[in-house]
Amino acid sequence: MCGTGTVLQALDAFLAERGCMVPLDLGSKGSCMLGGNVSTNAGGLRLLRYGSLHGSVLGLEVVTARGETLDMLSTLRKDNVGFDLKQLFIGSEGALGVVTRVALLAAPRPASVNVAVFGVESFDKCRRLLRLARATLGETLSAAEYVDGVAMALSLATLGLRSPFDNGGGGGHAFNFFVETAGCNAAHDVEKLSAFLEGASAEGLIADGVVAADASQARRLFRLREDVSVALSQRGHVFKYDVSLRRLADMDLLVREMRERLRLRGWAELDVETVGYGHIGDGNLHLNVSTPGRRQPYLPRLEADIEPFVYERVLELGGSVSAEHGVGQAKVEWVARSRAPPVVALMRAVKGLLDPSGTLNPGKVLEKEGSRSK
Repeated sequence: MCGTGTVLQALDAFLAERGCMVPLDLGSKGSCMLGGNVSTNAGGLRLLRYGSLHGSVLGLEVVTARGETLDMLSTLRKDNVGFDLKQLFIGSEGALGVVTRVALLAAPRPASVNVAVFGVESFDKCRRLLRLARATLGETLSAAEYVDGVAMALSLATLGLRSPFDNGGGGGHAFNFFVETAGCNAAHDVEKLSAFLEGASAEGLIADGVVAADASQARRLFRLREDVSVALSQRGHVFKYDVSLRRLADMDLLVREMRERLRLRGWAELDVETVGYGHIGDGNLHLNVSTPGRRQPYLPRLEADIEPFVYERVLELGGSVSAEHGVGQAKVEWVARSRAPPVVALMRAVKGLLDPSGTLNPGKVLEKEGSRSK
């Protein structure tokens, strides 16, 4: 058990001394706190292996709007007495109660970690690589990520880094596919990774590739994926969209449609770039629209060309407008568009029961009664 003000990286370091790890890894692990992670049901880089916090959180202590403390800190793996009320607060964004303590199921720390990054020339080949990775890497597969070539080139240029594939500074390939494996037997894990590499080469899925030679290089390679968001923020203003799609092919389709939409409106001439990257292993796309210049102001006209198109298109494709970062106040109106009326009514009823005065996180998650969607 630990307090919700615990920084994720500090918790992981504490567990490392005991042979364990946090089953959640985020690029912001050096600053984000466990309470925020639970309240937003953060997904992160290794959801593919360890699942969401709905499965990893064994128990919670929560303070309600009335000041009552709900002790749901059971650490039992199986406890099927009544309703599993803690699940209400995981991902509720603080709108139902304040999470104060967490009982988290730690995962065994792997003895063997391997990272590889591949240059890939089409998104279809990325999908086929993922299918092959699932089939050949099996239980050792811990992460499958992708970064499109535009995002990689911007990231490398902004951060002053070199491509992992050559001595130049460009991204070099249409897509970059990252694989991480984690296990307890290095020889066994390397054998599986080698089989994956042979299969990928035989099927013509990769144009280039680098496999980390040691733990230090593995960390450096994976940071190329983790630091994309950091690089884009340094480049200028970023419009960020965290969505999930039912079909993997639609991840790239949405990026291409947005890129073409903004090109036709003249934004490409102003070096506005549309990029895609994210968790291909679980269908979670981070679609970003990046403007140049660190002092570039927020551009309302650009936002109007992006929204509501991006959210409407996601729903048309059967996806979710919020994959892992919650609703907050920016997506409030999209809750009613994403859920059936009886479901929204039940959400309101739960909110009214736990926070009748609307004290907790007002204006977040649910619209006020009677307000109109645009």
